[in-house]
Amino acid sequence: MRVSVVIFPGSNCDRDMMVAVERITGRRPQMIWHKETGLDACDLVIVPGGFSFGDYLRCGALAARSPIMEAVLDHASRGGAILGVCNGFQILLETGLLPGTLVKNKGLKFICRETLLEVQNTMDSPFTSGLEAGSKLAIPVAHNEGNYFADEDTLASLRDNGQIALTYTQGTAFGPSNPNGSSEDIAGILSSNGRIMGMMPHPERAADPDIGNTDGLTFLTNAIKMVAA
Repeated sequence: MRVSVVIFPGSNCDRDMMVAVERITGRRPQMIWHKETGLDACDLVIVPGGFSFGDYLRCGALAARSPIMEAVLDHASRGGAILGVCNGFQILLETGLLPGTLVKNKGLKFICRETLLEVQNTMDSPFTSGLEAGSKLAIPVAHNEGNYFADEDTLASLRDNGQIALTYTQGTAFGPSNPNGSSEDIAGILSSNGRIMGMMPHPERAADPDIGNTDGLTFLTNAIKMVAA
């Protein structure tokens, strides 16, 4: 299993993702600086969280135009698997690989806390096919602009095609069920072919038994297993 993690100026979760992937695969992923113009042969590209280029224009807007993204787009065009987490989700939206946009949280404040997610019944996708629909995952968020928005036609298409992968749901210990005001309680979506996923919660931050939560490790382990299948 070959995994590549893309790094931008301002990425701050790339090392956590690297550690999580190495824990799962026994092999350190290829770490790719944004100025590179090519990817070594890989099965899964991960675009991690952070504040790429300081979010000085729009979250992910500058990173989406970095040289490495041409290689990521080529990987996508060949049916390659891509996972974008938090800022990585924002970057995938900016490239057009996923529909919709992310705007400021409803409360206009940065949110950093654990959330409870519900796995949805989706189209065939390596990111969800090994997870039981209706099952719950406790995975933290950390974002200022995680409010997913799309027009009604796009939302209807996501629902009808099974492209809504994860939704926020109520958990007694986790505060409000929807922390940022996302349409349809959306926490993660899939591309039209199911090979690309963007999600706001950080699975790499719930991937170590020492912190008392491995639900993120469960998600990542399943994704890597299914991509490699």
